[in-house]
Amino acid sequence: MPSPLTRLVLTVTLAANRRGLYLGRRSTRVHVAVYRWTGGRVGTRMTGLPDARILLLDQIGAKSGVGRTSPLIFLRDNGTPVIAASKAGQPELPAWFHNLRAHPKTTIQIGPERFRVRARVATEPERDRLWPSFVAIFPALESYQRTVGERGIPLVILEPR
Repeated sequence: MPSPLTRLVLTVTLAANRRGLYLGRRSTRVHVAVYRWTGGRVGTRMTGLPDARILLLDQIGAKSGVGRTSPLIFLRDNGTPVIAASKAGQPELPAWFHNLRAHPKTTIQIGPERFRVRARVATEPERDRLWPSFVAIFPALESYQRTVGERGIPLVILEPR
């Protein structure tokens, strides 16, 4: 049973999404700045969800060529980070997903450490295996999946390179 704080965080997030308010863009710059400034001591956990850890994903804009960084919840699969392209249940895929498809070689930061990775979309069997673990650490994904319907939520595996 989720804690009261977890239920509150999820309720606010889902209510904002139902009203078409995607809060990710507005908070990303501050989150990334604090995460980097503190060397990953602040900003690595999702409030109310102790198992939902956050990494920073660097990417190059598919069209613009501009460098960007996104804070994303991840899980580890045998040590390899996996992220979900949910965009909080919005109808379109997140921009970082398109950026990684165009430029799969990138870097991530987990806490104070940076890693060089190559991004790839999980196969259907991999997604089927990983999805329940992702929902266990971030229950809102189930609601996001219902909201996006047929689009589905791809999982992206960040393999070391």
